[in-house]
Amino acid sequence: METLINLKSVMDSIIFSLIGIVILVISFVIIEKITPENIYKEVVEKSNTAIAIIFAAFIIAIAIIISSAIHG
Repeated sequence: METLINLKSVMDSIIFSLIGIVILVISFVIIEKITPENIYKEVVEKSNTAIAIIFAAFIIAIAIIISSAIHG
């Protein structure tokens, strides 16, 4: 009987997803250390919308790069 879900493909997807998330977190931490201000303080305490938009765009851009690398 043929299975509908290939377990190797599911495991590969899970592994690649975890690797992508780890790379995303590491890149965010690096950018956080490089910038002169604390992003959390600027966004939450000082309500700096501009920095929130810039870092949201950064996260989306890194996620697109990681997903392109995973898909080949």
